[in-house]
Amino acid sequence: MSDGNLCGMTQIPAVQTQSVSLPPLSATVAGPAGGPGVLLAHGATGSVRDNYGTLIPALTATGHRVVAPDYPGSGQSPRAAGPLELDALADAVVAEAVAAGVETFTMVGFSMGTAVSVRAAARHPERVRGLVLTAGLAKADTRAQVWLDLWLRLLDHGDYQGFAQARTLSGLSAERLGALSPAELAAALDPDPTLPPAGSAEQAALVKALDTTADLPGIAVPTLVIATTQDALLDPAHSRYLAEHIPGAQYAEVASGHLPMVERNAEWLALIGDFLAARGL
Repeated sequence: MSDGNLCGMTQIPAVQTQSVSLPPLSATVAGPAGGPGVLLAHGATGSVRDNYGTLIPALTATGHRVVAPDYPGSGQSPRAAGPLELDALADAVVAEAVAAGVETFTMVGFSMGTAVSVRAAARHPERVRGLVLTAGLAKADTRAQVWLDLWLRLLDHGDYQGFAQARTLSGLSAERLGALSPAELAAALDPDPTLPPAGSAEQAALVKALDTTADLPGIAVPTLVIATTQDALLDPAHSRYLAEHIPGAQYAEVASGHLPMVERNAEWLALIGDFLAARGL
């Protein structure tokens, strides 16, 4: 952690940590040193590369310093030895930013990453300057619980063909799925067991258990909530709930399934970029 002061301010306290032990996280760090900080929190069963492969270069092009950790079992991060807990994961991703010399930052969260971001803002308000929450949730509803139970059962049985089918059906809108070429569909349904992150089960189980509803009223930073209106996994009502319960939150919609970076990438990037520019983040 840097021991320097920021603009004459007193030193920010060290990151508080939970007793839950997580393996060291692998983090992508990009962009000019000293630029406005952005910390990325990816979705469950995803990775930095999968969820933010287009966003990172867009942010660095506008001068941002980006820190993007992979959760345990995603990217190059080792798999956790036990269940994940939201507090510990939020602390761990914040610690990666601090270790990279980024003391304060906007958090951009996708899917489960929205809950990680909200909890980080609640636990580390001295560090989080803004939030961008896409296709997210505060607590899983019945439909999300059913999807997650299906994912977990397929993973437990080693049914990677079924898992690929379930992720494709829940991740893409009907329009996008119907427009895939035969080669694209085959790639989406590839049953290769090495394709899903090794920590997929722990990450999906965390989504089933997390609950940030009590955190939302205390969020006091500029927030953009982006709903994915054709989302079969997390109904857009989840995003509306976030926007309604975070004071002063801005709300926007993208007509896509759960993966706007796949279906409506340019529109999604523009929403994020315009929000950061307008708020000086």
